[in-house]
Amino acid sequence: MNRVYNFSAGPSMLPVPVLERAAAEMLCYGESGMSVMEMSHRSKDYEPIIEAAEAQLRQLMNIPDNYKVLFLQGGASTQFAAVPMNLIGRTGKADYVVSGQFSGKAFKEAQKLGYDVKCIATTKDDNFDHIPTVTPDMIRPDAAYVHICFNNTIYGTKYSYIPDTGDIPLVADMSSCIISEPVDVSKFGVIYAGAQKNMAPAGMTLVIVREDLLEYAEEKMPTMLEWKTMAENGSMYNTPPCYTIYVAKLVYDWILSLGGLDVMKEMNVKKATLLYDYLDSQDYYIAPVKKDSRSMMNVTFVTGDADLDKKFASDAAAAGLKNLKGHRSVGGMRASIYNAMPYEGVQALVAFMKKFAAENPKA
Repeated sequence: MNRVYNFSAGPSMLPVPVLERAAAEMLCYGESGMSVMEMSHRSKDYEPIIEAAEAQLRQLMNIPDNYKVLFLQGGASTQFAAVPMNLIGRTGKADYVVSGQFSGKAFKEAQKLGYDVKCIATTKDDNFDHIPTVTPDMIRPDAAYVHICFNNTIYGTKYSYIPDTGDIPLVADMSSCIISEPVDVSKFGVIYAGAQKNMAPAGMTLVIVREDLLEYAEEKMPTMLEWKTMAENGSMYNTPPCYTIYVAKLVYDWILSLGGLDVMKEMNVKKATLLYDYLDSQDYYIAPVKKDSRSMMNVTFVTGDADLDKKFASDAAAAGLKNLKGHRSVGGMRASIYNAMPYEGVQALVAFMKKFAAENPKA
């Protein structure tokens, strides 16, 4: 069996040691006599798994004690509605920064619910090629929270700073950069993320929420969207995404075994630097994102010729470099080089890019 280098933006690669361990435990986990897929979430076999997953994530991210960790369903997109429904009760208003497609969807979802929400900054007119500057004076003093998307998967941009929102809680969608580097959780009121890019297979959504923010939910909101209910029930108000949580635990194990998020960041910087240095050294490929906003996880580039872009993605796939086609809304190419992508995968990509450029001169 030959595994390819999978540059998909999500669901994405998982670490080989994690896949191997999951495979070894598929038929029988420990002495349970069953697969994790078959376990009751309230059994003595499963409860230590979810408890260990939370403990390891807390260690990995250095999550303060006054934050709740929730393992939920519904994807990060469900949180576009859950965020305002849980927090808008603080003041009735919320401010959003729109730096790409998903932050735009979050903003529209809050609008759809009829809340007083305001877009305080956007780079839409620049095709989202950089992260907007957010300063305290831009934020309404009575905003319940400020919402951002920390890393933009589609456009390949990322915040190089944490916006200063003062006493107003900062809410961040970190779906495509979670556990890729250390982050000061205490600077945020809420962090949420879909699992399928850096943590686990699709099916689990992580919410990290400061305890004092659990008191502002809409009175008539659906129970399944209420963070307080989920926190009071240890993420098990209903059946949680059991197997995905188990795989996330294996991923946390793997990162801790490497040395934690400081080491993970070193590995990710090394990979991203290799690819960006090549892009900056030539003129066949164009990297549209401004240098101060470049994502370490999602690297976007184009040739400037749509037909060549299409050929590139096709030829790369034939060479074992899969899923390099850019998002349908922007075209071009996108290399998602999450935690599980080995350095050798990026080396192979750069070598292919050089070969493709040599063999396919532009008109």
